[in-house]
Amino acid sequence: MNAPLKFYQTGTFTVGNRLLSPEQRSLQSSEARSNSLNSGHRACQGCGEALGARYVVDAAMRATGNQLIAANATGCLEVFSTPYPETSWQLPWIHSLFGNAAAVGTGIAAALKVKAHKAGKPQSEVRVIAQGGDGGTTDIGFGCLSGMFERNDDVLYICYDNEAYMNTGVQRSSATPMGARTATTMAVGAHPGAPQGQGKNLPRIAMAHEIPYVATATVADLRDLEAKVEKAMSIRGARYLHVLVPCPLGWGSVSQDTIKLARLARETGIFPVFEAEHGEVTAVTQIRHRVPVDDYLKPQRRFAHLFGKPGQPEMLAQIQAEADRNIRRFNLMEQEAV
Repeated sequence: MNAPLKFYQTGTFTVGNRLLSPEQRSLQSSEARSNSLNSGHRACQGCGEALGARYVVDAAMRATGNQLIAANATGCLEVFSTPYPETSWQLPWIHSLFGNAAAVGTGIAAALKVKAHKAGKPQSEVRVIAQGGDGGTTDIGFGCLSGMFERNDDVLYICYDNEAYMNTGVQRSSATPMGARTATTMAVGAHPGAPQGQGKNLPRIAMAHEIPYVATATVADLRDLEAKVEKAMSIRGARYLHVLVPCPLGWGSVSQDTIKLARLARETGIFPVFEAEHGEVTAVTQIRHRVPVDDYLKPQRRFAHLFGKPGQPEMLAQIQAEADRNIRRFNLMEQEAV
């Protein structure tokens, strides 16, 4: 009789009450990795985007047999990985403008399609990803991305969401959460921080285009992130992956809390983790141990003005209500066994 397994993480090589077999262990230092984003880049200590991009691109390389081209928008990922004349990228990589990574990715895919047809092949074996931050995705690149979705171009677009324009001084983007302090939403006045009711929910907008695949993920669950990339690369057509990547610099958090904060974003309901196909939600990562939003907000200095005296209890209640709505909308709570 098998003993029930509790899925809590206790170290690199163990899960629950058993030791993982070598092939199941998640190692960054492995000969099997392509190391497409190599060491030596200039990301900040604890950068969630560097970690997320490393796992995303390596997973895409595995899924395509290393037949991959990347288009990369201007932003943190581009700046810290390619300070002229150096680069940390070890795959064909193209730097686009801030707002047209989706269009550049589309152009690459179109060229590969023509090349395959001339060679008598039905489709290209070389695949394309486009990637950018939340500023280059939800704001500046929004039109190009919507066009890519509408045409159903064969590109996987990845948004690394750190919730502001971090590279240029922490200005608000349309992915900045309500109440957050940035250089353009100061913690002053009757309603400090980013205003309520503004911004865009890009995963739901992508779903509204009814493209083949939409998913969200965080750097707190790298296996889930890798699995979603591999699934996306098994599909043809437009695909969208939205990854939450905490930023110690912009969030005002300590560098060792990056994974903790990403996990709390999911466990509070602030950041729902799910998959959708052709506009319909097909899978969700349910919350095992729900926690209040305060536990997520307090370790971040960008929300410090919401606490203490006088504080902003009404805004905290609104943020909690938003998390509660996400939980209802995506059915994120595990059902109690009857």
